[in-house]
Amino acid sequence: MSERRTGSDAGALWSPDEFEAAIRAVGAERYHDKHSFHKLLHGGKLSKGQVAAWALNRYCYQSAVPRKDAAFVSRVFDRQLRRDWIHRVLEHDGHGEDPGGIERWLVLTDGLGLDRAYVESMEGALPATRFAVEAYVRFVREEPLVVAVASSLTELFAPKIHKERIAGMLENYDFIDDTVMAYFKKRLVQAPFDADYALTYIKTHAQTRAEQDACVAAVRFKCNVLWAQLDALYHAYVAPGAIPPGAFNPETLNG
Repeated sequence: MSERRTGSDAGALWSPDEFEAAIRAVGAERYHDKHSFHKLLHGGKLSKGQVAAWALNRYCYQSAVPRKDAAFVSRVFDRQLRRDWIHRVLEHDGHGEDPGGIERWLVLTDGLGLDRAYVESMEGALPATRFAVEAYVRFVREEPLVVAVASSLTELFAPKIHKERIAGMLENYDFIDDTVMAYFKKRLVQAPFDADYALTYIKTHAQTRAEQDACVAAVRFKCNVLWAQLDALYHAYVAPGAIPPGAFNPETLNG
């Protein structure tokens, strides 16, 4: 293993604290809490139809999370890592008495007046949403394990956005209540645990500066995946409002 050094040598292995700081700097610069659509959503500036468009498209991402985690587990020969990681699949798909994150997300789309079968079909999702989400699944399936783990580290920044979302949407929309916000409340507990595990893993297993750089790039890639989804929503449903053929049209929403 390369010697850990500090200083100006760009090729030196970062210390654990330096490595973490580089990861967190990506979120400070690129996380999607800075996107215009996000600010409109949390600020109460969107119609019910526009919020429904966001929830419907975001379902594509939510439903992909256990698929990307299952793809990751299928590549892992370390039994303990498989045991530790598989709970992420169960967090979303559900287990025992816990219905799971996907079901909680469908409670949100139900509450927004969307037909559940339509949401689950994803036929009304924006093309760019589908491309971005599948790019993430493919990234986790194909990249080295330590880099694939690093791509999950946008979870470091998630609790802040979830808190803003809960407060902002409950305050600003009369069609939002505690029941439909259950997904985000659960993630306030789950995301920090998952992020701490992944951060510890990459600090231990990224053993060269090139691997560390690849991990930072993975977080940047994941931020881009999230940002691209909001770009697509903004373009289709805010300005100039060019909804692609076949995609969800807010004017069709009942209520």
